[in-house]
Amino acid sequence: MTIALTNARVLTTHGWRDDLAVLVEGERIVALLPPEHAAVRAAQAQDLAGALLVPGFIDTQVNGGGGALFNAAPTVETIRAIGAAHRRFGTTGFLPTLISDSTETLRAALAAVEQAFDEAVPGLLGVHLEGPYLAPERKGVHDPKWFHVPGEEELALLCAPHRGVRLVTLAPERVPHELIARLAAAGVIVNAGHTAADHATIRAALAAGVRGFTHLFNAMTPLGSREPGVVGAALDDPGSWCGIIVDGHHVHPASLRSAVAAKPRGKTLLVTDAMPPVGADDPSYVLNGETIVVKDGICQTADGVLAGSALDMAAAVRNSVTMLGLPLDEAVRMASAYPADFLGLGASHGRIAVGYRADLVAMDVDCTVQRSWIAGRSA
Repeated sequence: MTIALTNARVLTTHGWRDDLAVLVEGERIVALLPPEHAAVRAAQAQDLAGALLVPGFIDTQVNGGGGALFNAAPTVETIRAIGAAHRRFGTTGFLPTLISDSTETLRAALAAVEQAFDEAVPGLLGVHLEGPYLAPERKGVHDPKWFHVPGEEELALLCAPHRGVRLVTLAPERVPHELIARLAAAGVIVNAGHTAADHATIRAALAAGVRGFTHLFNAMTPLGSREPGVVGAALDDPGSWCGIIVDGHHVHPASLRSAVAAKPRGKTLLVTDAMPPVGADDPSYVLNGETIVVKDGICQTADGVLAGSALDMAAAVRNSVTMLGLPLDEAVRMASAYPADFLGLGASHGRIAVGYRADLVAMDVDCTVQRSWIAGRSA
């Protein structure tokens, strides 16, 4: 059956269009046609009543949602719950994210992701391992008791054949660069994060295979006048990607505006770093044995350490417009096309174009999500 999504303002690869219907067959977009075209009239029409139709959002860093935390229960059920919670806010593709934990938990998480692919959990694109190869000096809310350098057995686990995307965040001063190169050669995307490295070390790590930076500005050495640090290396490097958390709490909007301006277009992407309260009624969760309660939109420990976020992707897009002054279409690309490119999925995900997967979101101008489709299936 062919479905025609009509009466919407469509964000195409060439900008907004008010004169197109989007035709979907199965999992794919098969045509963008004028509403009066015979193929549109022959399809099953779904009138979107003037909504904005945009590519589905892709979140590369999502720890939890719907009351579930991946670290607490690295299972298929947790992955499914996280995906369902974030889909309400336009996320149609995500990487469940495991923060630093035991090797046993890491193994369980990887096995759960494989099983989730077997069960075709909607929106699953792979996994993000944020640690445990991090720097104690920039630990954030991670428990440093888990920090270590991966040995040969663990490296083999990380490099083993797998489905979907595998993203690993590590501190390049803690992990030998030849290991970074081996990870990259095995198809693992390597990010720098939770790192106390200096500028020279990051430059060498980029040459070894580091592809991006996890939550830019947070848990890394800052940009200074004589020592550019991790932030300076990230902003100076034209080929790498930077994830940013636009919630008004993690980073000052002025710093984020400077980062977006410094990086080439397409190299900055929105992430949530979301925790279980997103899409849940309970504002609290337990992390590393401590109960954390979201207050005024902030997730932080009793000591004031940020512990993920209460951000969803629709809010991240909205904040990018209101806080950073970005055009809505560019904010949407930072949540869809640019993450897809970063993950190596830019030829199939993140855009409304013929042949692309029908991961779509209908929303209003305030970024309130009305409907979503994952692989052509509405929910």
